[in-house]
Amino acid sequence: MSKEKVISERLEFKSSGTNCVGYLYHLESHTLKPCIIMGSGFGGTQDTPSMIAVATAFAQAGFCAFTFDYRSLGESDGQPRQVVSIPGQQEDFLSAIRFIKKHSAVDENRLALWGSSLGGGHVISVASRSSDISVVIAQIPFNGFPKKSGRSFWQTLRLLSAIRKDHKLGKKGLPPLYIPAVGNVGELAVMVGSEAAKTIAAMKSKTWRNEVAPRAIVEMIKYKPSSMASKVRAAVMICYGEYDKETQGPQTMELIESLPTVEVKSYPVTHFAFYEPSVREGVIEDQIAFLIKSFSL
Repeated sequence: MSKEKVISERLEFKSSGTNCVGYLYHLESHTLKPCIIMGSGFGGTQDTPSMIAVATAFAQAGFCAFTFDYRSLGESDGQPRQVVSIPGQQEDFLSAIRFIKKHSAVDENRLALWGSSLGGGHVISVASRSSDISVVIAQIPFNGFPKKSGRSFWQTLRLLSAIRKDHKLGKKGLPPLYIPAVGNVGELAVMVGSEAAKTIAAMKSKTWRNEVAPRAIVEMIKYKPSSMASKVRAAVMICYGEYDKETQGPQTMELIESLPTVEVKSYPVTHFAFYEPSVREGVIEDQIAFLIKSFSL
């Protein structure tokens, strides 16, 4: 990897009329570079340590990396705040592609997508709709909820009640009923677990907030990127954790088997371990090797 200083360029683009903010990471060079457009996970923002680390590593390896905040999250506009929209986030991805491929540092004929968790599902769905994309990396990709959530019966009822109440508020155009995105076992949150809570507690970010409108779960229940996977013509890499309890094996295998062209890398870790530096660095090395091979660099 290059030891040159990585430039982080703040950019703005429109998605369905909403102003979105992104950052282009690249080395100072006059040659056009392949660009990886990157999307975060559920409720995630681009200024989290893991997103910055991956984008920086891609740039040091000689690529451009374009991170962005989905509508209603982070630095991007959109009201109400902290609302995750599946079709909205897919459109934000498509808008980001159309925007960044025109940048003077980007080779518009060599574009890739990278996504983690819910973003890992999005990159499959978006690639099925965009002929501009030739490479996809889906990390711990969402492909439907697992049958076993780790919640008790009563905890599940509490979450379902919050989803129902917030969904009704959304239908009426009223402010959301927020709950934490991540919590400890026994708490009311979208994702629960001691490891998840530990990872979030150690995360430093100016814009990420541990709250979300649970109405998003209604859309996510119906969301299966594998149903669109057969239309993907890009080279795809799937990176998954063998002990992942959030995006579990059966759903991941269904996604893998639905893709025409796929390379699979498994790691003996859990879902949130992918965001820890000790695991992340090895995963990034594998992903960079895949990008170099796929772009014939």
